[in-house]
Amino acid sequence: MIELRPFNSLGHAQHGWLNARHHFSFAEYHDPQRVNWGTLRVWNDDEIAAHSGFPPHPHHDMEIITYVREGAITHRDNLGNQGRTEAGDVQVMSAGTGIAHSEYNLEDVTSKIFQIWIIPNQVGTAPSWGAKPFPKGERAGQFVVLASGHESDADALPIRADARLVAATLAAGQSAEYPLGRLRKGYLVAAKGLIEVNGISAAERDGVAISGEEVVRVTALEDSEVILVDVA
Repeated sequence: MIELRPFNSLGHAQHGWLNARHHFSFAEYHDPQRVNWGTLRVWNDDEIAAHSGFPPHPHHDMEIITYVREGAITHRDNLGNQGRTEAGDVQVMSAGTGIAHSEYNLEDVTSKIFQIWIIPNQVGTAPSWGAKPFPKGERAGQFVVLASGHESDADALPIRADARLVAATLAAGQSAEYPLGRLRKGYLVAAKGLIEVNGISAAERDGVAISGEEVVRVTALEDSEVILVDVA
């Protein structure tokens, strides 16, 4: 099953410095039909104004992945971690027993991110944070694993969940396949471009909820950048 969730149907919050779209119920946006997708709990599409951001705030028992679409984001936390993540790269935070962090756009331009929360399969563990640049050429024309809870994905950033985040960069006319499996759920968003997902057209920043599909085949109708989360 492929369910298209057009960008203009998503929850919306405008805070001046933050222009946010919510794929799932979040903060003041609540839709009982869009609370989660398997263990995927949050997918926020955030535009953060220059020299602004999220002040220090706490999390616990959640896997939080930030994919930077444009610009950069700077992370600081109470464990002493600090890092700047640029467009196309990923940071992950395992909140565990508790962590307080800030996320600021220290750039001179608007930064655009996907922030993705996945329910962990471990609780009561020590919090951690990590970030990694991924050479763009590695995911040209194919899906590459960026974050994963599976030990076999040795090159990916580790998360404490039965899940993967994968990405592909496709030129117009190019296709890539991901072996999801009929018992898994997938959620896919084109960070840019126009695509078809198993024959269903999706525009930039539309959500595509996937279930019961053995293989996910994505075809780019124009140059595209695709993010897919695979969850239980």
